[in-house]
Order: sequence, then structure tokens, then C-alpha cells
Amino acid sequence: MTTTSETSGPTRRAFMAFSGASAGLAAIGMEAWAQNAVEIDPDAITNTDHVTDVLVIGGGMAGLFAAVKAHDAGAATMIVSKGRLGSSGLTPFGKGFFVFDPATEPGSIDDFVDTVSRSALGTNNPVYTRQLAEHSMDRAVELRDWGYFNQTLANRPFMRPIDDRDIPLLERVTITHLIKEDGRIAGAAGFRLDAEETVTIRAKSVILCTGAGGFKPNGFPLGDLTHDGTVMAYRIGAKVTGKEWNDGHMTRADHPAATFDTWGDMFERVPSTNGVEVHHDLGVDLNYRAYVLGNPVAGGPGAPQETAEVAGGPYVPQEFQRTSDAPADGDGPPPGAGEGGAPGGPPPGFAPSANVGGASAGMAIHKSEGLVPYDDRCASNIPGLYAAGDALGSHMAGGIYTQVGSSLAGSAVQGAIAGEAAAEYASGVEAPMIPDTRLAEITDEILAPLRRDAGYGPAWVTQTLQGIMIPNFVLYIKKAAMMNAALAYIEELRDHHAPMLRAANMHELRLAWETRNMILSAEMKLRASLFRTESRCSHYRLDYPEVDDVNWRAWINIHRADDGTMELTKQPFGTWPDQG
Repeated sequence: MTTTSETSGPTRRAFMAFSGASAGLAAIGMEAWAQNAVEIDPDAITNTDHVTDVLVIGGGMAGLFAAVKAHDAGAATMIVSKGRLGSSGLTPFGKGFFVFDPATEPGSIDDFVDTVSRSALGTNNPVYTRQLAEHSMDRAVELRDWGYFNQTLANRPFMRPIDDRDIPLLERVTITHLIKEDGRIAGAAGFRLDAEETVTIRAKSVILCTGAGGFKPNGFPLGDLTHDGTVMAYRIGAKVTGKEWNDGHMTRADHPAATFDTWGDMFERVPSTNGVEVHHDLGVDLNYRAYVLGNPVAGGPGAPQETAEVAGGPYVPQEFQRTSDAPADGDGPPPGAGEGGAPGGPPPGFAPSANVGGASAGMAIHKSEGLVPYDDRCASNIPGLYAAGDALGSHMAGGIYTQVGSSLAGSAVQGAIAGEAAAEYASGVEAPMIPDTRLAEITDEILAPLRRDAGYGPAWVTQTLQGIMIPNFVLYIKKAAMMNAALAYIEELRDHHAPMLRAANMHELRLAWETRNMILSAEMKLRASLFRTESRCSHYRLDYPEVDDVNWRAWINIHRADDGTMELTKQPFGTWPDQG
């Protein structure tokens, strides 16, 4: 177990100079602190109260199936989404859907699980890996019936089962608080983006389908995901896992922020299914090459390939080593691929031009980070609180991408399992009682940035966070000295800047809460990366470059201690958390 570690290595001034974030920092900081030109009257903001059995937070693939299956199990169900159903988060980008068909696959499900475990170096939870294979076909059949595989956008096919069941849907609502009473979940609260209104939802059970998150980097469609669900749950006592892993997606060196230019083919493509094709991809091997040889990194057909040998770097099992530096995409078949995801063109982000890393900075491998599952039904350590998809740290594929299309399919599979489990739980408990004084206290917390006379703009604090966390030598190619230096800055943002964030309107209020969540997520990533003193899968440390099977065949779990500090503990691979 560990809590905090003393800062050592480069001074703050030296660190900021290295990362490039110090350029004009003093002048920018003076501009960032300003009077709050509030555009609305916080005291005139109204509140709407809702009651349901099961509350699903998130409108992506996991949220869809969670709501449908909870409703079909007999629970009154409601969905709330920060965006539009099927059109926010990473769902519009994921177009490959993994299906394990026993009639066509040459190997068994046991073979599939074993192969994934070998690629993942033991980091996967085989129970959730098996669920992916066992239930993927059923979920694909339902999606096909709803028309999902017939059009590029998911909103209409997602709305079909929701409308057919008359499931209440609240869109464009930012949830900021999970509410716990008497040791169990009791609901959630937040605010509307398009109206001057707060929202409270009393619920017997809550399913987080809030996706993953990052630091709003350039070049990847991750801008509206900021680990909201994970951080909200952590604040009320939930355990979190997988924060040390890193997603290795890149973007083009030319116009790196032009997300659609790089990933447009993914948005424009009709979804398709694919079968078993286990890889060991999108870790940080290219980040290591860039660290040693410098950026940018060439990639993709038509671009000159790197020929220089690079000694050391992340370990890739011989069985899964590739002949090209261009990794397969972990979210679906590459552009130009056929129905089964067979290679037919360059992967997204690997067009005939140079590429740079950091496009998905702050995000881990899909399904590897999020709430710690306490059983095989997506339950957390808080009674009544469940999670699914990228909000659940199921380690379905472990700390590396192993199976094309597994992310989307895994969200569907886990959403359905969590929906049924939450409905069963809700049927056996009384409706929660939340004191009015507690709801008033939460509302005051939600609106605090609007009531602040002066403070820091959330955009500036976010930019400062990006300058600290996104550099390759901090987030991807890690060593203790640099991570400790970064942690000192993140603690400063957490303790001094986050409490002084201001907002002039409902949009800035969303930004303020997202910024707070990213700061806490950054602290988790640094502490978990410092704690794991080895290199494995997508976690690579220069000062501990080898896989350590003696000490580190374990996941890292994080929880909030009674004194407010982060505590980190090991959970051995292949075990469930200690129920005590």
C-alpha cells in the first residue's frame, strides 16, 4: 500500500521548461485569473427532480444495452447522457464489432481466452475475456435487428429499442455527483447544458457507462470524455484500477488537431463484424522509438519506414511481433478493410505522412481502466453501483490491445450484463431517502463556479494540465524523477486551482467540472505509474524496463482514504478483490 511520495528530481521550473509549458506562463497566468463575467443568475436556476429504479449514465454502446436489459428485466429505467444517444463519446468512431462464432472459428473459446492472456502478459481478467466471446454474437444479432449495421451513424438504430420501450432519455445533461446514502448508491445530480436548470435523479441503482477519458488531446475523437464517471465514483468511495496503462494512438504531424482528417474514414464507414485476430498492439513501442530517435515517426503505406535499429524498449512476446511498425487499430478494422476486418488499407492515423504521438493522451487501453469489478456482473464495491464498457476496469483484454473490434463488442456485452444485474439489485431494495439538506448542498457545489466573483478559467487550467502531462517523457516513456516533478504540479492544480475555477455560463460550468475530473485522473495516472516498478504491456518505465513476474503479477487499485489521500494496493491477477 502507498499514499503519497515525496517530490524529487527536476525542480518545477526545470520541468516546465522541459515540457514547453513555461512559455509565457507568468503572463498567461495573470490573464487566466480574472473577474467572473457571469451571464446568468445562479440564484434563478431551477431544479428538476426525477425518480427511477435504474439510472444509466452514458449514451454509448454500453449505455444502450444497460438500459434495454434493465428495462426488460422489469426495472423502471432512465438514461442520461452528456451528449446525444449514440453520437457522443467514442461510439461513432468504433466501427468494428467482434463476434465469436463457434461455427466458423477454428479454435474454441478456451483457445481464444488463452491466446488473449498470452498477449496481455497475464493482465487480462479471463472471466471478462470469456464473456466477450460467449455473448458477442447475441449482441450483434440485436444490433442488426435495430439497423445498426446499415448506416454510418448510431443515433437512429439506438433510438429504436429506446422508443419501443418508452425509456426516458435525458440528453445534454452533465452529471457531476453520484449520491451515496446509508452506504449504498442513491442517485445522481448534475445540470442541463442548454437550459438554466440543475437535475437530481433518485435511483435504487446506477450504472456508469460514461466511457473512458483523456486530457482533451489533439488528433483523436476523445474531446468530450474526461473520466467523469470514474472520478465521481472515486469521490464517494469506489475503487479504481488500470490507470497506469496507456493507449498509443497517434495523429498526423501535419495539422495534428484535424481529427476528422485523420479519422474521417472511421466516421463515414458502416459498421461491420470481424472474427478472432489476436494482436499485441497500440502500446508504446512507437513512443519509445520517437523518444530514442526523435519525432516525427514515419508510418503507413507510401511513407518511408524506419530502418534504424532501436535497442531496448517495451517487451512484445515473440508470438505477437509484427513485421511492420504500423499497429492494427484496436477499435475496428482499418479503413479499406473488408467485411471481416481483413487488411485492405492503412490504419487510421497512418496515412502516407509522418505521425506524432499523444493523440489519445490520458486514455488507457479500452476496458483496462475504470471501476474495480467485484464480481462477474460488473458490480463495484459500493452496493447498487455498477459500471460497464470503458467505465469498468474489467481488464477484458488486459493492458494492451489484443482483439480487433473487442472494444465495441465488450461495451455491448458488459452493458447487457450490468443492466440485468442492476435491475435484480433494484428489485430487492427500498427507494433511497436523500435528505433535502444534502440535495441543497450538492446543488451549491454544482453551481459554485458560477457564483465565484473571480477565479481561473477552465481552459487555461486545462492547457496547463496538458503541458504537464502530455509530453512523451512524462506520460509514455516514464521514469520516477519526471513523474514526481509532474505530480508536484498536478497537486498544485488540485489544491489551489481546481477550487478557484470560474464559469460564466452553463457551457463553462461543464468545462470547469471536466477540468476538475482531469486533474484527479492525472494524479491517479502518475501515482499508479510510480507504484508499478516494472514495464508491462502499455506501461513502460526507463528506470524499470523489464517485466517483473515475481512482484508484479497484479493489478493496481486506487481508493480514497479517510484522510482524503489516494491509497494504492495490489490485487493479484486472477483474483477478485478482498470483500473485506
